[in-house]
Amino acid sequence: MNLLDGLWVVGSSRVSILPILLVSEAVSDKRPVNLDIATIRLPLPAYVSILHRVSGVFLIAGFAVFLYLLDLSLSSPEGFAEAVACLDAPLVKFVVWVVVSAFLYHLFAGLKHLIMDVGIGETLEGGQTGAKITLVASALSIIAAGVWILW
Repeated sequence: MNLLDGLWVVGSSRVSILPILLVSEAVSDKRPVNLDIATIRLPLPAYVSILHRVSGVFLIAGFAVFLYLLDLSLSSPEGFAEAVACLDAPLVKFVVWVVVSAFLYHLFAGLKHLIMDVGIGETLEGGQTGAKITLVASALSIIAAGVWILW
């Protein structure tokens, strides 16, 4: 390939497409391609981090429900009675438990990240231990919240 073949003349300047051509030639077709996400095995801290983000999404959605109930309860005495009656419904109790569970998990995972920001648990073993502690503490607090909210 000639060096000038990778240049185009645009107006009075030359635009190089040479880096794109070199990258495409440098990429080997012998690389393994794994597009089946079910076969990818991530380490435990990766799953904890992904769940941290997912719990944040549930928190945003859940706060919309909580804000609606707050608005309803503050609108009038009848609205307060309606909000209390709404909170007695099993489906609403379950939604409240899901949002509280997301909050608790997000809290413990966030604390793990803050501790790691200080420099504690940055090794591979520390990351594994922190992920296990996060999961156990979250599970225990979510079970306790479920007992408190659902029964």
